Amino acid sequence: MSIRIGDITPDFTAETTNGPIQFHDWIGDQWAFFFSHPADFTPVCTTEMGRTAQLAEQFAERNVKPIGLSTDSVDEHNKWIEDVNDTQNTVLKFPIVADADLKIAKMYDMIHPNESETAAVRSVFIIDPNKKVRLTLTYPMNVGRNFDEILRVIDALQLGDSKKIATPADWVPGQDVIIPPSVSDADAQKAFPQGFTTLRPYLRTVKL
Repeated sequence: MSIRIGDITPDFTAETTNGPIQFHDWIGDQWAFFFSHPADFTPVCTTEMGRTAQLAEQFAERNVKPIGLSTDSVDEHNKWIEDVNDTQNTVLKFPIVADADLKIAKMYDMIHPNESETAAVRSVFIIDPNKKVRLTLTYPMNVGRNFDEILRVIDALQLGDSKKIATPADWVPGQDVIIPPSVSDADAQKAFPQGFTTLRPYLRTVKL
């Protein structure tokens, strides 16, 4: 199936390295960073699992729970975590889903047959507390993810939700943001009493 932005993320039960979970219950009232890997004991995946573990505090500050998936067993995951911790100088605590039968990978369209019939591509799903999919990304097997971008887009999504704004190209926290065209000038003046800049009637920027 194809999962699109705005969809309710499919629920599932699974065994993980932290015990069995029901996905929606596990997310609870937090955000989730759900990401897949082709296989355990592979080089790019090892660096990505390590980087996620290294960023544990930054994810927690954003109320985000990471969860990985690989089409291997819990036993294989646990053995691999030892390598991840050793080679990446970290302590991996987030759960990794076991999906040896490919059920969840197929549910989330992580199997791309022209890449592999059995290994998941590098999929990313950012899911909000309402269980809505807010971002999807798909990387090929030989390209590691950009975790600065993953954190950046989480910041942008959360700021957009709280302030009803949009973010421009290459935005990073602290820079000016965009007032959506759906907001009238009168409403913008109420929402942003500090004032805003009108470059075009449809392009207004504001510093928060």
